[in-house]
Amino acid sequence: MIKFDYKNTLSHLPTEPGIYKYFNADGEIIYVGKAKNLKNRISSYFHNYDRADRKTRKLVESIHHLEYTIVPTEWDALLLENNLIKEHQPKYNILLRDDKTYPYICVTHERFPRVIFTRRIEDRSRGRMYGPYVSAKPMYALLDMFSQLYTIRTCKYQLSKENVEAGKFKVCLEYHIGNCKGPCEGLQSEEEYMHEIEQVHDILKGNLGPAKKYFQERMEAAAGRLAFEEAHKLKSKLEFLENYQAKATVVTPTIKDADVFTIQSDETAAYVNYLKIMNGSIISTQTMEVKKRLNETDEEILSIIMLELRTKYESTAREIISNLDPDIDFKATITVPQTGDKKKLVEMSLRNVVFYRHEKAEKEAITKSGNANKRDRVLIKMKQDLHLPSLPRHIECFDNSNIQGTNPVSAMVCFINGQPSPKNYRHYIPRTVEGPDDFATMREVVGRRYTRLVESGSPLPDLIIVDGGKGQLSAACEALKSIGIYGKVPIIGIAKRLEEIYFPEDSLPIYIDKKSETLQLIQRCRDEAHRFGITHHRNRRSKNFLISSLESAPGIGKTTATKVLSHFKTIGNIKAASEEELIQVLGKDKARRVREFLETES
Repeated sequence: MIKFDYKNTLSHLPTEPGIYKYFNADGEIIYVGKAKNLKNRISSYFHNYDRADRKTRKLVESIHHLEYTIVPTEWDALLLENNLIKEHQPKYNILLRDDKTYPYICVTHERFPRVIFTRRIEDRSRGRMYGPYVSAKPMYALLDMFSQLYTIRTCKYQLSKENVEAGKFKVCLEYHIGNCKGPCEGLQSEEEYMHEIEQVHDILKGNLGPAKKYFQERMEAAAGRLAFEEAHKLKSKLEFLENYQAKATVVTPTIKDADVFTIQSDETAAYVNYLKIMNGSIISTQTMEVKKRLNETDEEILSIIMLELRTKYESTAREIISNLDPDIDFKATITVPQTGDKKKLVEMSLRNVVFYRHEKAEKEAITKSGNANKRDRVLIKMKQDLHLPSLPRHIECFDNSNIQGTNPVSAMVCFINGQPSPKNYRHYIPRTVEGPDDFATMREVVGRRYTRLVESGSPLPDLIIVDGGKGQLSAACEALKSIGIYGKVPIIGIAKRLEEIYFPEDSLPIYIDKKSETLQLIQRCRDEAHRFGITHHRNRRSKNFLISSLESAPGIGKTTATKVLSHFKTIGNIKAASEEELIQVLGKDKARRVREFLETES
């Protein structure tokens, strides 16, 4: 049984990448996870609870509250997740994460060291380890760069002095194509080789300066000797190195141990984010609100929080990075950076503060809306659940109807302030689509509707809903793009199978609580569009049947049948009409034929 009141919490989660921490009732971290989209990932635990395995259900049942931290990319989330798991060893992560699963770059301790990747982190006597690399892609990018810049051997020969002097080895293909200088035959000195290995160490530590200086000096020397081909090769390597980007915001080799604090405030409260960095990695995060009692300045509040959190997290970092300097001696240097990696850390910290404030403001709006009428409360909730830019006071919903492929029609219904507005309903008969092509029909009808609104200067809706999943939504988006209003009007699709909600260019749907007023209003719009479309569809089929019946009368063609039905509407009205009324509409001869046909049929 889920004890955590997750429904209100989930509605306020961000859709950005980050990490999340689950806490039990004792305040212990029981799970740390990463997410490309925090809202979707965290929501999946609760919406899929009934289908989850025993361990996951046990985890969800133990959750008392959760916290999250926004980071710039999914890559940063992976790194931060790994650091936090190693730091806190959460109960439900023990069997899910192991440093041995992550690759490392190893510079071996051999004579003429090799640069290789390994997962055997426990064997540190083998060489100097760099990592872990949560994704192999950046690791292979580094190894590829080293092969481009340097002539490091790839063979596994034991190149002791005795073996080399005894001539035990012969150069291989790598030597002949210029990737190795042949230390196995004594063709390269150990001193020259180690000079390149030292630069590899520098680069892996995040210090590209020595390597850039090395290639710069060699390039200038070659140019001075008029060895222009060699100078060009060295220039290419220098450019390759300068273009290489290896730094991640979360792991910052140039910043060893530091604390990052950022603060923003309003008249009643201040909001602070804290990042604890050790050995270049973030290992702890916290965002908090501090209520103002007097008219304290941000600097005064920050100095109090710095002391509290540095004590709480037992930080001994000699540097504090912040967006403000409280001018207090914490036995650490306080830096307010303007550029570089430190500035990036401050910006990331501030993003967490901004989102925390935004989330709090929306929660307060919901609380205040309890005093307003239900209509406005539902619209406010829908705005938050769907991340809309404004209240959806004007909603338009589309549905297609074609039973057994005949008489296809489409319907558009309009809701104003959460209530149906029948005078604004529209139905459409496809003009360019043949057969039951739901996607093409949706594309045509949406295009016709909003082309007309744009050309007439009429206001666009606050939200468009299409009945269907990814296919129907994509078709509707194509129509909006052709008109030039894609992105200007929020649009979603609702699939019938699990009532999942799809957003443009997002392959994964979201699942709104079945009891949510947001989902109930979306369903109401969808069901009304379906009802309106089915009613029109049945009317068309009935009319076509009546016309085909009258056509079978002697001397009565389709034109006459359509004319009489358009005037009298139903067969009953035709039968009840006087002879004079029939003659006035059809003429004396055809009126007689229709009357005789109806008397015969009855």
